[in-house]
Amino acid sequence: MAYRRQRRIWEYCWIALSFSLLLCFVMQVSAQIRYSVSEEVKEGSMVGNVAKDLGLDVSSLAQRKFRIVSGSKDILFQVNQNNGVLYVHKKIDREQLCDGNGVCLINLKIVVENPLEIHYVGVEVTDVNDNSPTFSERGQHFEIAEHTPTGTRFQMQSARDADTSINNVRLYKLSQNDHFDVEVRDREEEKIPFLILKKPLDRENKAEHRLLLTAIDGGNPPRSGTLNVTVTVLDTNDNRPVFSQETYTLRLQENVPIGTLVTQLNATDLDEGSNGAVVYSLGRNLERKVLDIFHLDSATGDIIVKGKIDFEETEVFKLDVQASDEGQPPLTAESVVIIKVTDINDNAPDIEMISFSKLIPEDSKPGTVISLISITDKDSDINGKILASISKNVPFELKPSFQENMYSLVTKGQLDRELMSHCDITITATDLGQPPLSTFKTLTVHVADVNDNMPVFLHSPLELYMIENNAPGASIFSVSASDKDLNENAIISYQIIRGDQTKNDMTSFININPENGNIYALKSFDFETIKTFNFQVVATDSGTPSLNGNVTVNVFILDENDNAPVILSPVSTNGSTEAVEEIPRNVNAGHLVTKVRAYDADIGYNGWLLFSLQEITDHTLFGLDRYTGQIRTLRSFTETDEAEHKLVIVVKDNGNVSLSATATVIIKVVEPKEAFAASDIKSMEQNHEENSLTFYLIITLGSVSALFLVSVIVLISMQFSKTSENSSKYLQDTNFDGTLCHSIQYRSGDKRYMLVGPRMSVGSALDLSSKGNTLVLNRGGGSCEEVRIDAIITLNKHILQFFFNISCA
Repeated sequence: MAYRRQRRIWEYCWIALSFSLLLCFVMQVSAQIRYSVSEEVKEGSMVGNVAKDLGLDVSSLAQRKFRIVSGSKDILFQVNQNNGVLYVHKKIDREQLCDGNGVCLINLKIVVENPLEIHYVGVEVTDVNDNSPTFSERGQHFEIAEHTPTGTRFQMQSARDADTSINNVRLYKLSQNDHFDVEVRDREEEKIPFLILKKPLDRENKAEHRLLLTAIDGGNPPRSGTLNVTVTVLDTNDNRPVFSQETYTLRLQENVPIGTLVTQLNATDLDEGSNGAVVYSLGRNLERKVLDIFHLDSATGDIIVKGKIDFEETEVFKLDVQASDEGQPPLTAESVVIIKVTDINDNAPDIEMISFSKLIPEDSKPGTVISLISITDKDSDINGKILASISKNVPFELKPSFQENMYSLVTKGQLDRELMSHCDITITATDLGQPPLSTFKTLTVHVADVNDNMPVFLHSPLELYMIENNAPGASIFSVSASDKDLNENAIISYQIIRGDQTKNDMTSFININPENGNIYALKSFDFETIKTFNFQVVATDSGTPSLNGNVTVNVFILDENDNAPVILSPVSTNGSTEAVEEIPRNVNAGHLVTKVRAYDADIGYNGWLLFSLQEITDHTLFGLDRYTGQIRTLRSFTETDEAEHKLVIVVKDNGNVSLSATATVIIKVVEPKEAFAASDIKSMEQNHEENSLTFYLIITLGSVSALFLVSVIVLISMQFSKTSENSSKYLQDTNFDGTLCHSIQYRSGDKRYMLVGPRMSVGSALDLSSKGNTLVLNRGGGSCEEVRIDAIITLNKHILQFFFNISCA
């Protein structure tokens, strides 16, 4: 008792668990929208409101392209984009759509876009009783021998009804008679009528019986069909053939060659002679396609393949076979051959693009859906299992959907059109059959440009070397920026950032062409007023929103010889350049008479002055120092020398086009007593002047020496820190002429310097390097000059002399 009670408890628990699992399954299945509609309904009949059931906004259905993307090949259903109603588009015939008695379900895929969504709707087509039972032939003839035992059964034709099992054939009725009755047997989902002999036959009393078999279906109201049955009574043949098996069940692989032997039937008859000779035949109720595929040899019983066998069309064949003897009347036995077709992997997967976006912006977020992909395979079991993959090294991936073999093609990383403007994506679908079959499909996705790159200048900052006295309105420079984007995102305009209009702000005198970046000077610049300034140029693209980049332009004004020398001394009291100097007659040779002092506002060679005598009364008496402007006596005076001498002195600079000024000095020779008083006063003034001069000379000497030392250190340091990234920036070529051998000009922006000697072009680029106590100057042409440190010291002396001259002036 305890065992039974425990067993009962376990059974209750198992039932409860099964019910719970069934409930979860029903809840899960119910999550999918499903409608039901009867066949033969009128076109336009409403099936259901899909938009309402899915919770979609009806007003946006047309804008979001609410549509059915898959379903019946004949487009049986359509959706109304105005109200979201699913309605019948064409008349539905369930018997044409679905075979058998199972649920006739049509799966629809409904898609809405922006954002992209896919929904699955199932429509079950229910059966109506619109087909009557029919027999394959109008009549059936039986030959039954007399003395046949009562209860003997003869298989009659079964009626076919295209409707489902509810509306299918339910019963058979036989017309009223004394000898026969009808019996119905269920074979799987089919009802087979048998003619049963309930009373022995007597051929002498009645040789032929005419009967009417009526098949009635289960519809409401029921439909029926009739078969004329004729029974001819024959003489005795008391043994019928017997099959070796009541049912033959076997497997056959699809796509077997024509002529393949399926099986061999075997039936025996205990009679002798013609009553024992067995002849085989196929049943009369077989479908036409079965008769087209199989052949039964009537003599041997061999069933042979004579047509193509395709698992995807038919999985199981049922052949009714008969074995009859040749007696009079012949006796017949029936059997069934069930042939189950084995699937082989003979169908490659099929890739279908439900939706596809060919153009995608480069700023799309990872996970953006590009396409919905459906992959199907007609094969079954393992041959129909599919593995989907995507080509490597692409910024996309396949994501499976909750429905099997449905995938979404999405972005898996950030896109960059500048690196990849388009991408070819190959999708591969491979089944798991042996051998596996594959299908390839290639998609091309183009990446649309967005404004994500700002204009960039090749060099920053930029340096502009411009000679003073430029023509106003002329182009002096050009800037150019590049943008990696396309079209309007890469169209660049230029503008100058205007300053605060202070004294050093030169942007008001500079203009730029916004289309090509050409820079124009609106005024003529003067080196003596301003030597350098800078401004900023902004490059802005035409994207939305626009991006910009800027660059600083450093402008260096180069000097040209536009200032003539100015005579500082001697100057007479009325301001003219003619002065009178008195000297004693008894001075010796080398006596300093006076010194001509001059000033030039230019620099370098343009400001380096040379003195020469243009006119003199006696060349043997006075001499002029070329560089210092000192006038000294060349010899002692004699009694025959004139008492007054006139000297016209020319001061020239060393510009390409030399500018000059003249000064006239009148020298009067006086007796020593007359000159003594004047010399005392002059000596006092000279002492005071020399003391001031000495003070300024010491300051100048210290400054120049420090500057020289720093210059040498900087030159050597920059020589060792040269990099390959910087290139020489050459000054504009200006030819210099003169006797100066020690002018130095510095080249800004790189680690090169230039020593300009007599008749040496500024365009000759000289590399400065160190070799012991010697500076090696490497010209662009390949020749080198070595200037020793003592030469540089000599150069320093000349510079000091130059400052001395200015100080004296």
